[in-house]
Amino acid sequence: MRPLRSAGILLYRLEGPLEVLIGHPGGPFWQNKHEGAWSIIKGLVEPGEDENVAALREFEEETGHALGAVHMVDLGEVRLRSGKHVVAWGVEGNFDVSLLRSNTVRMTWPHHSERVIEFPEIDVVRWCSVEEASSLLNQGQIPFLERLKEYLDHTM
Repeated sequence: MRPLRSAGILLYRLEGPLEVLIGHPGGPFWQNKHEGAWSIIKGLVEPGEDENVAALREFEEETGHALGAVHMVDLGEVRLRSGKHVVAWGVEGNFDVSLLRSNTVRMTWPHHSERVIEFPEIDVVRWCSVEEASSLLNQGQIPFLERLKEYLDHTM
């Protein structure tokens, strides 16, 4: 069986020092988790779906903001401790975090109960420095920050 694959966008802006947009997962499991709980905006790639198309779709679903035709910087792939593979692209842009409109998820909570709850897939997004993002992101995603910085160092 092929491992799960997710595709995501690491939105960045250069209006001052480099900042990246990261998201905090919604729901009761993540409610009180902070450092190491945040993520780039990403989601599962559907069977047969092009990964960069999936990344753009997931960004729109999880933020409520479509990026349109953008230049996508390939940031490669990482394998998380869970076994999931994540591919990501850097995209320069801006997003007003007060406009977050994430899709929702339904799940049984607590597990093994009959209670179904619904919550936003991403409950908060924030702009932060690469250094701050390094302390907040799932550790398996930090290589995306390093690759983005390396790309920008070579193109600016």
